[in-house]
Amino acid sequence: MGLVQVIALGGVGEIGKNCSVVLENDDIVVIDCGLSFPNEEMLGIDIVVPDFTYLVQNKAKIRGVFLTHAHEDHVGGLPYLLNQIDVPIYCTEFTQALIKSKLEEKLPQKKLDIRIFKPGDKIKAGSMEVEPVRVTHSIPENCSMAVRTSHGIIFFTGDFKFDFTPVDGKLANITRLGEMGQEGVLMLLSDSTNVERPGWGPSERVVTQGLKKVFNEAQGRVLLTTFASNIHRMQQVYEVAAELGRKVAVVGRRMEQNLDTCERMGYVKIPKGVRIRLDEMKMYPDNQIAILTTGSQGEPMSALVQMSKGEYGRLQIKQGDTLIYSARPIPGNEGAIWRTINRLFNQGCKVVYESPTPIHVSGHAYQEELKMMINLTRPFYIAPVHGEPRHQYLYNKIAVEMGYPEHRTFTMKDGIPLCLDETSCFAGEAVPCGRVLVDNSGSMAGVPDEVLRDRFNVANDGIVVITVPVDTTAGEMAGDPVMQARAFAGPDGILDAAYDVLFDALSALSKDELKDTARVKHDAGDVVKRFIQKRTGLRPLVLPIVVEV
Repeated sequence: MGLVQVIALGGVGEIGKNCSVVLENDDIVVIDCGLSFPNEEMLGIDIVVPDFTYLVQNKAKIRGVFLTHAHEDHVGGLPYLLNQIDVPIYCTEFTQALIKSKLEEKLPQKKLDIRIFKPGDKIKAGSMEVEPVRVTHSIPENCSMAVRTSHGIIFFTGDFKFDFTPVDGKLANITRLGEMGQEGVLMLLSDSTNVERPGWGPSERVVTQGLKKVFNEAQGRVLLTTFASNIHRMQQVYEVAAELGRKVAVVGRRMEQNLDTCERMGYVKIPKGVRIRLDEMKMYPDNQIAILTTGSQGEPMSALVQMSKGEYGRLQIKQGDTLIYSARPIPGNEGAIWRTINRLFNQGCKVVYESPTPIHVSGHAYQEELKMMINLTRPFYIAPVHGEPRHQYLYNKIAVEMGYPEHRTFTMKDGIPLCLDETSCFAGEAVPCGRVLVDNSGSMAGVPDEVLRDRFNVANDGIVVITVPVDTTAGEMAGDPVMQARAFAGPDGILDAAYDVLFDALSALSKDELKDTARVKHDAGDVVKRFIQKRTGLRPLVLPIVVEV
């Protein structure tokens, strides 16, 4: 039997951009293809996706990309992968419905190969076989993935919790998980996001009571923000609104699209007469209105953020409104979220983001649920994923306390394969991996780190532009250099002193050197940059321009 390799291209040591590879012989199975959100240092960046170099290099070996569910951190990177290679996508009917329109928007000329599976199907993937197993989460049709190899099952839990009263009534297939354990799970790659939370996570069902409490206490309109893919939460809003006599309007293009799709497919059942259009709200008093809106992560162009700034033409915040923040902040988004909430308070809107009766519950397993997954699947090796280093550390510590020897628990890192043979598991040689930064232009190539550094320098210390006129025929200066600065706040006289240093450096160049515009440009920028940094500690973007006369 050959070697089996498990490689994370994203999603370990971090939250988001989940993308994992199982390689056996000349066959590759890819599990998920997600994105993550930028941190505050990634100026102008919209999303972050994995570097797909390894997959592009090995595209002939890929037998399919298998999606656990339709959340963006598991599917949002697909347009950027499919722009580079053609591979079949395997997913549930629900996931297909949510991703297809977005893929068609991003890749209008691309012929998509999307293949539908149901939980329990066994899908041949070269020398391997993939079986999706139903587990509960905060979105319908969520699956773990069991990848059968010659050495045993590589089991990806995906995002999961054990919810025994789910909103859609579809329970995790605990029986099948136990059967997997009897068959032989070689390695468990488990969600570890909530490993710091003891006990059992509350059911999605408890949110209904929290929503009722806020709806009953609200004097005016009730707005609720959540992810556009949180179908269960939207279902609960419609049910509570129907019970308490409110109509529901939806704000946000992606949320409207998802809701239309889910209603058409039967994943959301809207009570008759409850859903209204935004322009129909004026027909009802404020205390009979509820509004679903995007913007739970403080996204700059989202409906809620624009409303908080008074810039959303279709809807304005009113004194007496109540907003329910029914989401969990993604790490890195906290600042943008709090700024949005504070602006809403300033407009007279009451924001409910914490409540003794839950208005949001996590879709990820708590400690006892994680232990239950280990006990059901009984893996030989354990490797926590979907978590930061502190989550991976604590998960492995819990596994050791459950009796697992330390040498059978692993802390994976992006790009470092875990290699499995008949008797051992060990780290392999690193493969290409990393991040690709995508800005609002939607460039498939991504934003280079050099551009990000320049944006950071401009935002922090400003920009200095140097214009040098040169007669390249005669090899001499055609006039005095000009120095201009914007958003730069150095000590008095620093730019005058920098100009003197620049002038001296240019005067010292020979005729042959002045004929070399690249040399002039480099020297001019370098001498000013070094001088300002040495005198002030500031790092403005220095932009030299040579004008040939």
